[in-house]
Amino acid sequence: MRIKINWDWERILLRRSAKAIHTLDTRLDLVIRIWICAILLIGFVKILHAPVGPVGILPWVQSIMPYLLVCLAPVAGYRVASGSFPKRLLTGQPAFRLAQIGQWRDLGVLRAHQHSAFGPAGLLASLTIGLLLNIPVRTLELFTAMPALNAEAPVWAITLNIAMTGDVIVMNFFYAVCFAMALRSVPLFPRMLLFAWGMDIMMQFVIARAVTSAPDLPHHIRTLLHHLLVGNIDKVLISAFIWLPYLLLSERANVTFRWRSARTA
Repeated sequence: MRIKINWDWERILLRRSAKAIHTLDTRLDLVIRIWICAILLIGFVKILHAPVGPVGILPWVQSIMPYLLVCLAPVAGYRVASGSFPKRLLTGQPAFRLAQIGQWRDLGVLRAHQHSAFGPAGLLASLTIGLLLNIPVRTLELFTAMPALNAEAPVWAITLNIAMTGDVIVMNFFYAVCFAMALRSVPLFPRMLLFAWGMDIMMQFVIARAVTSAPDLPHHIRTLLHHLLVGNIDKVLISAFIWLPYLLLSERANVTFRWRSARTA
């Protein structure tokens, strides 16, 4: 009886996670509109509450531009990836397979798409939704930490603002690409996610190099920046430590992205 109950719960969770992914997929245009309105509204509020607000059209454009880029980066990433891999497109496998761990039997594209373990459901749905949620979380962290600045701010503050904003723009774009590829069950998704993790770590070193070379950087800001960047790298490494084994070994990940299932004796 216990096995039957556990199996029923597993089927219920798989069904609900697949339904959540389907609902998200069908309502992404609404999500994008809400995202754009929310980020631009936050940008205007932060500029209006800045210690020294912009005066004139050009200063206003310069002040709102970072928020506009942060707003549009994930939208562009999703549109580029979803346009490159539209629904029901049967994309091919990479010429060289990196995931060599385990005993697998090839299914082929048609049998894989018909397999019960194909597509973002269960833990794979959690990973897909987590990639999407990572975008607003990173953005809100930036908006909370960085005030709106003008040209009269210290050079180190402007450099820090540009570096942190650039990091969010770049990584929001790539994580949106990863989200779209996971949503479309694109075989290249695991490699794209691995690339995004590597890019995320590299960006932390780029920020450190750019900001620490700025003149008159206060010591306490240097210390806080060090802890922030180390924390960001730790979060990426923890994510990779959790999800990389899953992407390599799970039946669903292999059926979905590599068109193969576990070989049974």
